[in-house]
Amino acid sequence: MARDAGLEALVREHLDEALGGASGLSEKPMFGGLAWMLDGHLLCGASDRGLMARLGKGQDAWALAHPQIEPLRAGRPLPGWIIAAEDAWSDDALRARLLDAALAFVRGLPAKRPDLA
Repeated sequence: MARDAGLEALVREHLDEALGGASGLSEKPMFGGLAWMLDGHLLCGASDRGLMARLGKGQDAWALAHPQIEPLRAGRPLPGWIIAAEDAWSDDALRARLLDAALAFVRGLPAKRPDLA
């Protein structure tokens, strides 16, 4: 897998705007692309495979109804994670909805212990 600089820039721009410069957001090379973490929790990722977003178990049906969005698999399905192909993530409104849903889910997770973050 290779990185997709265009998708990375779109994700970075949206997250920066959505969080208004709040601390806790970090980027890390992961999964053959770039991943974003919020307060130590994996939030989303971008690669040439597409946009990966953590929507939460049982909270992804609306996204999976789109023909270009599938459950994310890492050898096995990862419940609550989706991957959106370019035809899906290139739609500004859909990409924003996916990222906002991921932010809402991750913000609701319990705080990580500092030694585990």
